[in-house]
Amino acid sequence: VATGSTVKLSCSAQGDPVPRVQWHKERGDLPWGRHEVDRDYTLHLYAVTPADAGSYVCTAQSQLGTAAATARIRV
Repeated sequence: VATGSTVKLSCSAQGDPVPRVQWHKERGDLPWGRHEVDRDYTLHLYAVTPADAGSYVCTAQSQLGTAAATARIRV
Protein backbone atom coordinates (compact mmCIF):
# COMPACT_ATOMS: atom_id res chain seq x y z
CA VAL A 1 0.00 0.00 0.00
CA ALA A 2 1.08 3.59 -0.47
CA THR A 3 2.26 5.74 2.43
CA GLY A 4 -0.59 7.93 3.69
CA SER A 5 -3.36 5.66 2.41
CA THR A 6 -6.09 3.85 4.34
CA VAL A 7 -6.07 0.07 4.62
CA LYS A 8 -9.06 -2.16 5.40
CA LEU A 9 -8.51 -5.73 6.61
CA SER A 10 -11.66 -7.83 6.86
CA CYS A 11 -12.26 -10.57 9.39
CA SER A 12 -15.31 -12.81 9.50
CA ALA A 13 -16.30 -14.85 12.52
CA GLN A 14 -19.55 -16.63 13.34
CA GLY A 15 -20.67 -18.94 16.06
CA ASP A 16 -23.06 -19.67 18.88
CA PRO A 17 -22.15 -18.22 21.27
CA VAL A 18 -20.87 -15.27 19.21
CA PRO A 19 -17.06 -15.27 19.37
CA ARG A 20 -14.99 -12.40 20.74
CA VAL A 21 -12.90 -10.95 17.90
CA GLN A 22 -9.65 -9.04 18.39
CA TRP A 23 -6.94 -7.67 16.11
CA HIS A 24 -3.26 -7.34 16.94
CA LYS A 25 -0.02 -6.77 15.11
CA GLU A 26 2.75 -9.34 15.28
CA ARG A 27 5.93 -7.79 16.70
CA GLY A 28 4.34 -4.47 17.52
CA ASP A 29 1.27 -2.52 18.48
CA LEU A 30 -1.62 -1.34 16.37
CA PRO A 31 -0.93 2.28 15.36
CA TRP A 32 -2.10 4.44 18.26
CA GLY A 33 -4.79 6.91 17.24
CA ARG A 34 -4.79 5.71 13.62
CA HIS A 35 -6.83 2.52 13.73
CA GLU A 36 -10.35 1.35 14.48
CA VAL A 37 -12.31 -1.89 14.29
CA ASP A 38 -15.88 -1.58 13.05
CA ARG A 39 -18.84 -3.71 14.04
CA ASP A 40 -18.13 -6.13 11.17
CA TYR A 41 -14.65 -6.75 12.67
CA THR A 42 -12.92 -4.89 9.81
CA LEU A 43 -9.65 -3.26 10.87
CA HIS A 44 -9.11 0.22 9.40
CA LEU A 45 -5.57 1.65 9.42
CA TYR A 46 -5.40 5.37 8.59
CA ALA A 47 -2.49 7.46 7.23
CA VAL A 48 -0.33 4.36 6.85
CA THR A 49 3.42 4.78 7.44
CA PRO A 50 6.33 2.40 6.74
CA ALA A 51 6.25 1.45 10.45
CA ASP A 52 2.80 -0.09 9.87
CA ALA A 53 4.24 -2.77 7.56
CA GLY A 54 3.97 -6.28 8.97
CA SER A 55 1.55 -9.04 9.84
CA TYR A 56 -1.83 -8.38 11.42
CA VAL A 57 -3.76 -11.16 13.14
CA CYS A 58 -7.49 -11.47 13.63
CA THR A 59 -8.38 -13.87 16.46
CA ALA A 60 -11.89 -15.17 17.17
CA GLN A 61 -12.40 -16.88 20.51
CA SER A 62 -15.39 -18.52 22.19
CA GLN A 63 -16.03 -21.24 24.73
CA LEU A 64 -15.66 -23.78 21.93
CA GLY A 65 -12.22 -22.72 20.76
CA THR A 66 -10.05 -20.21 18.96
CA ALA A 67 -9.41 -19.46 15.28
CA ALA A 68 -6.98 -16.96 13.76
CA ALA A 69 -6.18 -15.47 10.35
CA THR A 70 -3.18 -13.37 9.33
CA ALA A 71 -2.82 -10.60 6.74
CA ARG A 72 0.50 -9.01 5.71
CA ILE A 73 0.89 -5.36 4.74
CA ARG A 74 3.80 -3.98 2.75
CA VAL A 75 4.21 -0.21 2.60
